[in-house]
Parts: sequence; structure tokens; C-alpha cells
Amino acid sequence: MKNIKAIIFDAYGTLFDVNSAAEKCKSKIGDKWENFANYWRKTQLEYTWLRSLMGRHKDFWQITEDSLDKSMKAFKIDIGMKNELLDLYKILSPYPEVKETLEKLKEKKYKLAILSNGTPDLLNELVKSNDLQNLFDDIFSIEEVKIYKPSSKVYDMPIKKYNMKKEDAAFLSANTWDVSGGGNYGFTSFWVNRNNNIFDNLDYKPKNEIGGLNQLLDIL
Repeated sequence: MKNIKAIIFDAYGTLFDVNSAAEKCKSKIGDKWENFANYWRKTQLEYTWLRSLMGRHKDFWQITEDSLDKSMKAFKIDIGMKNELLDLYKILSPYPEVKETLEKLKEKKYKLAILSNGTPDLLNELVKSNDLQNLFDDIFSIEEVKIYKPSSKVYDMPIKKYNMKKEDAAFLSANTWDVSGGGNYGFTSFWVNRNNNIFDNLDYKPKNEIGGLNQLLDIL
């Protein structure tokens, strides 16, 4: 790991809890809130991949709204809650260890960056609302290339900006398809497996699996 010069983080599901918007409304949604949140996330991801394949790009916020529409219909949730859920999605909660880990990595002089499907406005608001704005050197959005992860065009962005070898970047994601995408691209990929999930069969197995971002400190 001595070659690592930059540490690049996925945002949604890795730094920020994508289920936290629905969780904050669980008193209104009821016991189905978690199944609803998972369905919303699954639909959101499917829409990013399908739009990339069709060459019909919409930004992540539009996709988030489109996938929410379908999910609310599927779970028969009052449409009057739509704006509340969307507003909460803009300020998703970070995982408990995120801020302290980032601060310690910053002290070690690593370049820290986000590489995400989110729009620049969404990502900047997320970072600011959680008081993380001084910890990142860069926030890379797929809007620069108009195609979603796991396209290699997305993973190219930090490598070109930092003019480094692919393996000199540690890439962390909780999404197995993203870990595989980054690993097949050439990153030193880390799987953040907080929920003891099973890894996908996508021609890549990460050498590094951690249960939380804080475990990265021990490895580095």
C-alpha cells in the first residue's frame, strides 16, 4: 500500500447512507420503509445503467426523482410525501465513522476525492450539510463525461487529473458492481462491506474487504 497517493470514495452507500431519507420518514411510511428504501435504490441504479446503455442521459437528480415515482407507486405511498423524501435525499446522513476517518487520512497527506454518479450540486450540498467540505481535494461527478459508473470514462477522471498510475489510487465503494468496475479498470479497490453481503461475480475479487472506513487506517 506504500504506492497509494490518492484515496477515492464512492458517495452513495459508501460515505452516505442512501436509506436515511426513508428512515427519517418511517413513522409515516410504517414497517415497509426499509423495503421501500431498498427498492428505490435498486430502481435508481437500474435507471443509471439502462440510460447509459441506451445513450439517453439524465442527471442523477432526475433519475432519483423518476425512480422515486415508481417506488412510491409500487409501495402505495402517499404522493404528498414526494417532496419531503427528495429534500431529505439532498442531506443524507453519513455513516458514523466517516468524518473521523477522513480527518485522519487528511492528516496523513493523502489526496482525498469523491467519485460519484451524483451531480456537482447534489454532492456539494451533501458534503456541506455534513460539515465535510474541507476534507476533500476534489469532487468528481459523472456529469463531466455524461455516462454512469461503471464506465471506464468515469474512473479515468481522477487518474487524468492527478496524472498517476491507476494502481496508485485506492478506490472505496460499498457497491460490489462499483468495486468490480474500479478493480477491473485498474484501481486498488476496497470493498466496504458493512452488512456482511455476498460479492458479485463480475471478473474481479477485491484483495481488501473492510467493515467500515476506519479499518482502512490499519491497512494503510
